[in-house]
Amino acid sequence: MLLDDSVNHQSYIEDCEVCCNPIQITTSFTEMELTEFQATNIEQ
Repeated sequence: MLLDDSVNHQSYIEDCEVCCNPIQITTSFTEMELTEFQATNIEQ
């Protein structure tokens, strides 16, 4: 998974590369360093 460190805070939905189920990805960067990462399963 590639993360964009040019955006300080972002949240988006992406299909899992293994099982194809949707997951919500939330990231935070401070001075181009990853400070928070969360991947949440979206039940469907």
